[in-house]
Amino acid sequence: MKNNVIIKAENLTKIYKVGETQVVALKNVSQTIMRGEFLAIMGPSGSGKSTFMNIIGCLDRPSEGKYYLEGTEVSSLDKNTLARIRNKKIGFIFQTFNLLPRTTALENTELPLIYANIPSKKARELAMRALQAVGLDGREFHRTNQLSGGEQQRVAIARALVNNPSLLLADEPTGNLDTKTGAEILEIFKRLNEEERKTIILVTHDPEIASFARRRVFLRDGKILKEEKE
Repeated sequence: MKNNVIIKAENLTKIYKVGETQVVALKNVSQTIMRGEFLAIMGPSGSGKSTFMNIIGCLDRPSEGKYYLEGTEVSSLDKNTLARIRNKKIGFIFQTFNLLPRTTALENTELPLIYANIPSKKARELAMRALQAVGLDGREFHRTNQLSGGEQQRVAIARALVNNPSLLLADEPTGNLDTKTGAEILEIFKRLNEEERKTIILVTHDPEIASFARRRVFLRDGKILKEEKE
């Protein structure tokens, strides 16, 4: 059973200092996430869901508590080690796509492999395969400004997948897309989870989007309010 635990968060608390004031963004949050889960983190603005995602994604550290990723406590590691973990183990998909302008879909997808010092021929082969997996055959050499919003988000998913990470983190991934295109993107996540057993954590405030996940955790005022499971 332990080998199937990908994330274990124990009493995570995050306190930000704003001037002389302390803001508690997360308070004693504990959560175990199994390999192959599709989990939605839900809550209104200010609920703590983005803070929780930033800690899980090794973008931030908790003020208190411990966070284990695949059995390794990462909550107290230095910045360089965290950067290596992010590159190898975590794929990020954001609302704003975060693609480099004036570069092709293929070049954007290759980026994590370049940072990982993968030889260029192998990097291109892996990037092409990732783009094909998200339905972008024939669009590999189109530049960012030649792609629709949905195609840009598919490139972002391909880039997140290209290193074969242990975990995909998607923060409001359909926020800049129309309803139809957003549903297509969510179907990609669903397929990746069901067919390839990818572990996916989706952060959203929208119940309709969260319904694609098989388990939902609701945050409010930095604490877990309730959970739902199919």
